[in-house]
Amino acid sequence: MAVREALAAVGDPERAVAQQAYMKSAIPYRGITSPELRGLLRPLLADPALAPATRSEWDGAVRALWDLPAYREERYAAIALTGHRVARAWQDAQSLSLYHHLVETGAWWDLVDPLAADRVGPILLHHRDAVTPTVRAWAVDRSLWLRRTAILAQLKHGAATDLPLLADVLDANLEDTLHGREFFVRKAVGWALRQHARTDAEWVKAYVDSRASRLSSLSRREALKHL
Repeated sequence: MAVREALAAVGDPERAVAQQAYMKSAIPYRGITSPELRGLLRPLLADPALAPATRSEWDGAVRALWDLPAYREERYAAIALTGHRVARAWQDAQSLSLYHHLVETGAWWDLVDPLAADRVGPILLHHRDAVTPTVRAWAVDRSLWLRRTAILAQLKHGAATDLPLLADVLDANLEDTLHGREFFVRKAVGWALRQHARTDAEWVKAYVDSRASRLSSLSRREALKHL
């Protein structure tokens, strides 16, 4: 695959060791910085000869990079490929099975967060009736990372945020819930509230006050950080 060949030509072994340690990754790194990776991928994603022709081809190419990575940058490249310009037509409820797979198998914040905010989020925004039931189901799933995805899915929705949905997915993940004491859930709850406070500070204040006994100190601190 062209992406793997391009990745093999660059990297810094010393940086790779530090990256792997910082991310606590079982998968090694090549030692490529984020700007370097974006620059490397840009011409590949722009090349018409490499563009997937069908949804099935796109799905298969993403999974091929993701499922058997020799280096973690291949998973970052897979996320970039999910956002390929030709894939805009496939960003709908049908693609949630792919994103479900990536979230479940990625199971770490550096992979899950961009999938939540930049892939699942826009699909939810543009296909609310079809996708809301799935987001509600993910919010109560046994998987911590699907729950985090549901919490962060409206991170960039601003004034278009579905407030009943936001309240429900947050309520499903407060301290007295299955993963409510997990750092990555508590942090996500606070992050989602902090972000929505930019749009509707009074709603966030009211939510925090009304859930005072169930909201972790971390979530509360994050939610009110800029208020």
